[in-house]
Amino acid sequence: MARATIGSATYISSSSFNHLKNLSNSPLPVHVTFLRCSKSTGVTAMSAAGNVPHPSLEITGGGRDKFISAFKSLNNPYSAYPIVGWNRHIETIFASFFRSTPDVRLRRECLRTKDDGSVALDWVSGDDRRLPPDSPLLILLPGLTGGSDDSYVRHMLVRARSRGWRVVVFNSRGCGDSPVTTPQFYSASFLGDIYEVVAHVSNRYPAANLYAIGWSLGANILVRYLGQESHSCLLSGAVSLCNPFNLVIADEDFHKGFNNVYDKALANSLRKIFKKHALLFEDMEGEFNISLAANAKTVREFDDGLTRVSFGFKSVDDYYSNSSSSDSVTNVCTPLLCIQAANDPIAPSRGIPRKDIEENSNCMLIVTPKGGHLGWVAGPESPRGSPWTDPHVMDFLEHIEHGKSASALCASDQEIMNSSIADRFQHLEV
Repeated sequence: MARATIGSATYISSSSFNHLKNLSNSPLPVHVTFLRCSKSTGVTAMSAAGNVPHPSLEITGGGRDKFISAFKSLNNPYSAYPIVGWNRHIETIFASFFRSTPDVRLRRECLRTKDDGSVALDWVSGDDRRLPPDSPLLILLPGLTGGSDDSYVRHMLVRARSRGWRVVVFNSRGCGDSPVTTPQFYSASFLGDIYEVVAHVSNRYPAANLYAIGWSLGANILVRYLGQESHSCLLSGAVSLCNPFNLVIADEDFHKGFNNVYDKALANSLRKIFKKHALLFEDMEGEFNISLAANAKTVREFDDGLTRVSFGFKSVDDYYSNSSSSDSVTNVCTPLLCIQAANDPIAPSRGIPRKDIEENSNCMLIVTPKGGHLGWVAGPESPRGSPWTDPHVMDFLEHIEHGKSASALCASDQEIMNSSIADRFQHLEV
């Protein structure tokens, strides 16, 4: 949250810190299961003796046995950084304001959408020349009002790029200084832009396998896209981080205690984006309440005045209940890793659709005992380096990519063998 979700530094008074209380949750009990071999295209399960997750982590999901061999260090305990990791709010704010932001030179591409809207795609400058056209391609979807300047986005970008991946940041309308060319922003419900971005990237690099990572609201949009596309999805794998999943539950918690600080900070960021493009919304008719949106003190007020009307919902509650990605998990057919923090103040643990994840053989869930919202100040690079999640995310994605490559190689070998056999039979016939 704060910068981690907002996308730009938002002032939070020092007095807010004085009211922090130790609200950290105790570690969730581990669900002990025996790993078994699982047949799957390009993916091999590992024996239980080789990779037993540490009890500090909750690891479950229908795809657990299939994907567990991907991870190199889940057998280590989750150890939050001292003092910072003591409280979920301290960790969330620390990561937002004090995590380092890697310096990366980016090249912007503005993509015009079918409805004359615009989104900004930020590519790493020079990668077109450096990387082969079949390099795996990773699309990054930041959180609400976030963009390519956010520290958590930059750290993930740098890590993937260091392993030979091509990376592009998908800045939603108005985010990351993306242009707004129509009187419509984006929302948790709207999938039109992600459809066009994935199709555009796929057409540009047809030889590459595509993957995506989403954070917070970006994760909600990504999982909804996976569920809606189901078997037709162009992505080979995906990762969801700090997903609110159930927006009704998330909204309930957003108005409690210290969470009001995040609510006001996010509303402030939404107002700033809106005011940059206010002229586009002049003389809007119907149920729009432009004054409410322009002066919104909470995210709910902004959504009531503008968002829910733009996307045809009767009320804010109608918008939230019909835009939750928890309803999409059951239809996901793409390998999906979900990582959540049990003490996340923005994406409540009770909103995680555990049953659907456990029943879907394509999904795996990791819940850390601490981490806050987009914090995860733990691991060898803490406190100012990359989040604890990043190496595990790449372990998962590279596991899927290697499986894809192995499957392609086997298919190629089979074609050569079939051709050779056909040639021999043809020779015998002669």
